Amino acid sequence: MSPAPEDVTPERLRTIPSRLLAGAAAAGDRLVNERLAAEGARKWHFAVLVALAETGPASQSELSRRTGVYRSDMVAVLNELAEGGYLVRDPDPVDRRRNVITLTPAGRDRLRQLDALVTTAQQDLLAPLSPAERAELTRLLTLLDTRHRPPHEGGHA
Repeated sequence: MSPAPEDVTPERLRTIPSRLLAGAAAAGDRLVNERLAAEGARKWHFAVLVALAETGPASQSELSRRTGVYRSDMVAVLNELAEGGYLVRDPDPVDRRRNVITLTPAGRDRLRQLDALVTTAQQDLLAPLSPAERAELTRLLTLLDTRHRPPHEGGHA
Protein backbone atom coordinates (compact mmCIF):
# COMPACT_ATOMS: atom_id res chain seq x y z
CA MET A 1 0.00 0.00 0.00
CA SER A 2 1.35 3.45 -0.91
CA PRO A 3 1.82 6.01 1.82
CA ALA A 4 -0.77 8.79 2.02
CA PRO A 5 0.17 11.95 0.06
CA GLU A 6 0.86 13.83 3.29
CA ASP A 7 3.47 11.19 4.16
CA VAL A 8 5.44 11.63 0.91
CA THR A 9 5.08 15.39 0.42
CA PRO A 10 7.92 17.27 2.09
CA GLU A 11 6.77 19.20 5.15
CA ARG A 12 7.96 22.50 3.76
CA LEU A 13 5.68 22.05 0.73
CA ARG A 14 2.76 21.11 3.00
CA THR A 15 2.98 24.50 4.72
CA ILE A 16 3.07 26.89 1.75
CA PRO A 17 -0.27 28.74 1.76
CA SER A 18 -0.42 29.29 -2.01
CA ARG A 19 0.16 25.57 -2.58
CA LEU A 20 -2.55 24.68 -0.07
CA LEU A 21 -4.96 27.12 -1.72
CA ALA A 22 -4.25 25.63 -5.14
CA GLY A 23 -4.90 22.11 -3.87
CA ALA A 24 -8.14 23.10 -2.15
CA ALA A 25 -9.25 25.04 -5.24
CA ALA A 26 -8.57 22.02 -7.45
CA ALA A 27 -10.60 19.79 -5.13
CA GLY A 28 -13.44 22.33 -5.09
CA ASP A 29 -13.43 22.65 -8.88
CA ARG A 30 -13.46 18.86 -9.26
CA LEU A 31 -16.45 18.50 -6.90
CA VAL A 32 -18.42 21.30 -8.55
CA ASN A 33 -17.60 20.11 -12.07
CA GLU A 34 -18.62 16.52 -11.25
CA ARG A 35 -21.95 17.59 -9.72
CA LEU A 36 -22.80 19.92 -12.59
CA ALA A 37 -21.70 17.45 -15.28
CA ALA A 38 -24.05 14.83 -13.83
CA GLU A 39 -26.89 17.20 -14.79
CA GLY A 40 -25.46 18.19 -18.17
CA ALA A 41 -24.15 21.55 -16.98
CA ARG A 42 -20.82 23.31 -16.58
CA LYS A 43 -19.60 25.89 -14.09
CA TRP A 44 -19.82 28.61 -16.76
CA HIS A 45 -23.53 27.86 -17.20
CA PHE A 46 -23.98 28.36 -13.47
CA ALA A 47 -21.96 31.60 -13.48
CA VAL A 48 -23.95 33.14 -16.34
CA LEU A 49 -27.30 32.17 -14.80
CA VAL A 50 -26.23 33.65 -11.44
CA ALA A 51 -25.08 36.89 -13.08
CA LEU A 52 -28.35 37.30 -14.98
CA ALA A 53 -30.43 36.49 -11.90
CA GLU A 54 -28.54 38.94 -9.69
CA THR A 55 -28.04 41.86 -12.06
CA GLY A 56 -30.68 41.44 -14.75
CA PRO A 57 -30.36 41.54 -18.53
CA ALA A 58 -26.86 42.17 -19.86
CA SER A 59 -24.78 42.21 -23.01
CA GLN A 60 -22.33 39.42 -23.80
CA SER A 61 -19.37 41.62 -22.90
CA GLU A 62 -20.97 42.62 -19.58
CA LEU A 63 -21.56 38.96 -18.76
CA SER A 64 -17.96 38.17 -19.64
CA ARG A 65 -16.72 40.83 -17.21
CA ARG A 66 -19.12 39.76 -14.46
CA THR A 67 -18.37 36.05 -14.68
CA GLY A 68 -14.75 35.80 -15.76
CA VAL A 69 -15.77 33.76 -18.83
CA TYR A 70 -13.53 34.68 -21.77
CA ARG A 71 -15.40 36.61 -24.46
CA SER A 72 -14.32 34.00 -27.00
CA ASP A 73 -16.01 31.28 -24.90
CA MET A 74 -19.11 33.28 -23.96
CA VAL A 75 -20.88 32.74 -27.29
CA ALA A 76 -20.72 28.95 -26.89
CA VAL A 77 -21.94 29.17 -23.28
CA LEU A 78 -24.84 31.41 -24.31
CA ASN A 79 -25.69 29.12 -27.24
CA GLU A 80 -25.87 26.12 -24.92
CA LEU A 81 -28.07 27.96 -22.42
CA ALA A 82 -30.31 29.33 -25.19
CA GLU A 83 -30.73 25.82 -26.64
CA GLY A 84 -32.01 24.72 -23.23
CA GLY A 85 -34.47 27.62 -23.15
CA TYR A 86 -32.69 29.16 -20.14
CA LEU A 87 -32.10 32.57 -21.71
CA VAL A 88 -33.08 34.66 -24.70
CA ARG A 89 -31.10 37.11 -26.81
CA ASP A 90 -32.81 40.22 -28.12
CA PRO A 91 -31.38 43.17 -30.05
CA ASP A 92 -30.44 46.05 -27.76
CA PRO A 93 -33.00 48.82 -28.41
CA VAL A 94 -30.28 51.46 -27.94
CA ASP A 95 -27.50 49.75 -29.94
CA ARG A 96 -28.71 47.26 -32.55
CA ARG A 97 -25.17 45.87 -32.92
CA ARG A 98 -25.44 44.30 -29.46
CA ASN A 99 -27.68 41.65 -28.01
CA VAL A 100 -29.24 41.84 -24.58
CA ILE A 101 -29.34 38.49 -22.80
CA THR A 102 -32.28 37.86 -20.46
CA LEU A 103 -32.97 34.97 -18.10
CA THR A 104 -36.17 33.02 -18.79
CA PRO A 105 -38.43 31.37 -16.18
CA ALA A 106 -36.87 28.03 -17.23
CA GLY A 107 -33.46 29.63 -16.59
CA ARG A 108 -34.51 30.57 -13.07
CA ASP A 109 -35.63 26.99 -12.47
CA ARG A 110 -32.35 25.67 -13.87
CA LEU A 111 -30.42 28.06 -11.64
CA ARG A 112 -32.23 26.74 -8.56
CA GLN A 113 -31.31 23.20 -9.60
CA LEU A 114 -27.65 24.03 -10.25
CA ASP A 115 -27.41 26.13 -7.10
CA ALA A 116 -28.44 23.10 -5.04
CA LEU A 117 -25.71 21.04 -6.71
CA VAL A 118 -23.05 23.69 -6.10
CA THR A 119 -24.17 24.03 -2.48
CA THR A 120 -23.83 20.27 -1.98
CA ALA A 121 -20.34 20.35 -3.51
CA GLN A 122 -19.36 23.17 -1.14
CA GLN A 123 -20.69 21.21 1.83
CA ASP A 124 -18.64 18.18 0.78
CA LEU A 125 -15.51 20.28 0.29
CA LEU A 126 -15.87 22.00 3.65
CA ALA A 127 -17.13 18.96 5.61
CA PRO A 128 -14.13 18.91 7.98
CA LEU A 129 -14.87 22.50 9.10
CA SER A 130 -17.37 23.73 11.66
CA PRO A 131 -19.88 26.42 10.59
CA ALA A 132 -17.75 29.05 12.35
CA GLU A 133 -14.60 27.82 10.58
CA ARG A 134 -16.42 27.89 7.23
CA ALA A 135 -17.47 31.48 7.82
CA GLU A 136 -13.93 32.44 8.82
CA LEU A 137 -12.44 30.67 5.79
CA THR A 138 -14.86 32.48 3.49
CA ARG A 139 -14.00 35.80 5.13
CA LEU A 140 -10.26 35.22 4.71
CA LEU A 141 -10.57 34.00 1.12
CA THR A 142 -12.71 37.02 0.27
CA LEU A 143 -10.03 39.27 1.74
CA LEU A 144 -7.32 37.61 -0.38
CA ASP A 145 -9.49 37.60 -3.50
CA THR A 146 -10.32 41.29 -3.10
CA ARG A 147 -6.67 42.17 -2.53
CA HIS A 148 -5.25 40.22 -5.45
CA ARG A 149 -7.96 40.40 -8.14
CA PRO A 150 -6.93 42.63 -11.05
CA PRO A 151 -9.15 45.74 -11.20
CA HIS A 152 -10.60 44.86 -14.63
CA GLU A 153 -11.47 41.28 -13.78
CA GLY A 154 -14.98 40.10 -13.06
CA GLY A 155 -16.03 37.37 -10.68
CA HIS A 156 -14.97 33.75 -10.58
CA ALA A 157 -17.17 30.80 -11.28
